[in-house]
Amino acid sequence: MADFDDFVRGRGGALLRFAFLLCGDRHRAEDLVQEALMRCHHRWRRIERLAGPEAYVRKVILRQFLSWRRLRSSREIAADRIPDRRVDGEADTFAERSAIRDVLGSLPRRQRAVLVLRFYEDLPDGAIADLLGCSPATVRVHAGRALASLRRHPEFTASGVDHD
Repeated sequence: MADFDDFVRGRGGALLRFAFLLCGDRHRAEDLVQEALMRCHHRWRRIERLAGPEAYVRKVILRQFLSWRRLRSSREIAADRIPDRRVDGEADTFAERSAIRDVLGSLPRRQRAVLVLRFYEDLPDGAIADLLGCSPATVRVHAGRALASLRRHPEFTASGVDHD
């Protein structure tokens, strides 16, 4: 399955960054991506014929994250660094990044997923709703609550990352 291997080599880093933003831990992110890729490997011929095979794999990662967190009631451990993707407004110091990561990690999993899908993946509310299996209004409620929660933390608003 050379096509699958090529996909993993070409998009594995981006998938790992996506998973990291969801769970906040490098090792858990690796587990999420590995599990998602194992699930997709057996059906890869069908998946690669879809209009967006990467979107399909990301949805598997998202579903795995949402169910995985329910199954494992463990507290997140802050990772040693943020992935190598520069985002507008990213904090410049390790202390600020660490504080932001801690605040994001305190959000409920659906709220955190909505923020990652909206601000990192740049998806509209309708697409996020499809991925999460809810209505666009519910997505907006999750986003509003998450941002309100983040605004209550001085670490977040002081970093200049506040989106409003």
